[in-house]
Amino acid sequence: MIKKSLLALSLSALLAAPAYADLTINGFASIKAGMTLDSDDTLYGYDDSLDFKNESLFAVQLMSDLGDKLSVTAQLMGRGADDFDVDFEWAFISYQLTDEVRINAGRLRTPFYKYSDYRDVGYAYDWLRVPQSVYGLGFDNIEGASLYHTTQLGNFDSSLQLIAGAYDGEASISGTEVNAEIKDILGITWELSQDWYSLRAAYLIGKVSVGAEAVSLQPGVTFGDFFNGLAGAGFSALVNEIDIVEEDGEFFGLGFTVDKNDWLVVAEYTTVKVDNSFIADQKNFYLSLGHRFDTITPYISYEKEDNPAKDEIYTPYLASLPPALLLPVVGIVQSQAREATTYNVGLRYDFHPSAAFKVQYSSEDNEIADLRQDVLAFGVDLVF
Repeated sequence: MIKKSLLALSLSALLAAPAYADLTINGFASIKAGMTLDSDDTLYGYDDSLDFKNESLFAVQLMSDLGDKLSVTAQLMGRGADDFDVDFEWAFISYQLTDEVRINAGRLRTPFYKYSDYRDVGYAYDWLRVPQSVYGLGFDNIEGASLYHTTQLGNFDSSLQLIAGAYDGEASISGTEVNAEIKDILGITWELSQDWYSLRAAYLIGKVSVGAEAVSLQPGVTFGDFFNGLAGAGFSALVNEIDIVEEDGEFFGLGFTVDKNDWLVVAEYTTVKVDNSFIADQKNFYLSLGHRFDTITPYISYEKEDNPAKDEIYTPYLASLPPALLLPVVGIVQSQAREATTYNVGLRYDFHPSAAFKVQYSSEDNEIADLRQDVLAFGVDLVF
C-alpha cells in the first residue's frame, strides 16, 4: 500500500506539473545478445541458443522542475527478460534544502554499490554487465527517503547519503523467486574523491522477512509443510533458525576507483548477513583493470564469491533428527553455499558520442558443483 501511494504521489506530481515547468526527457537502452559455449551451460540467463532478449532493455526518464527548489523524477523501464513490460524503476520528488543538501522521497535506488544508480545504464561503465558476484543481492529499490550532502573536505569532494525506507516485493534466493519484505531499512554511504581516485563505503541494516512457505521443497511438499512437520515433531527451535521472519539483516560495502593516464582500476568488496536464517553469510568482491586507447577500452576482471553454508544450524541435531527430517534440513542449508570464481575479458568501442559497442567473454568456475560455464555476449549501450 505504501509503495502504491508513493508511486502515485510521484507520478501525479509529474503529470500535474504546471505548463510553465521545465520538463526534461532522456533515456538509455541496451541491445545485447549472447549465448553459452556449451549445450549444458546456463549462465546469466543465457543458454546455448543466441538470445537477443535476455539482457536488452529500454528506459525513459522524465524530470520536471517545479520551481522553488522542488522537482519530480520518474523512470520507466522495459526489460527483455520480462517481455519488455514497462514498470517504474524510480519515482520520487526532490527538494533542494541548500546548495549542499537535497532530500529525495519515493521509490529510490538502494545505494548498495558504487554503480547502484547506473547499473542499468550500460553506457556509464566499460563492462558489458556489472559484476554479478557483487551486484546480485536480489533487489534494487526501496520506498522511502534519502538525504544527500555534497561538499568539499579539504582537497576531497565529499558525497554523503543517508537513506531510510522499506521494501516489499520479489527477491531472488539462489535463483528462486520469493516474496520478501524488509522493514526499517537504515543506511549510510560516503564517497570521497580527489583528482584521479575515489573511495566509497556503504552500510545498511533492516528487518528481513522472506515468504518461502509456498515455495516447493519437493513435489507436493512446500517449505510451509516442512516447517509445520518440524514443529510438530518438537523442533520449533530449529524452525526458528531456518525460517526468515523479521531477522536482522546487514550489508557492508567498500569500493575504490583509479582513473589515471588512461588506466582504470575498479574494485568492490561486500558482505551480507541475515541472522537466524539459512541464508549463508556472503563475502564477495571483484577487481577490474582496463586501459583506454582513444575510443577502444579493453579490460579484464576477476570476481570471487565466498558463501559457506551455515552448518552450525543442523550440527546440534545430527543425533536427534530422524533422517526424513534431517536430510531436507541439510539440503536447505547447503543450497545456500556458493564458492565461485569468474574471469571476464572484454572490450568497449565508443563508435559514437552517445553509443558504445561491447563484447565480453565470461568464465565462471563453481567450485562446489565442480562446474565451469562460459558465456559470450555482445551489444550496444546508448544514451539519448
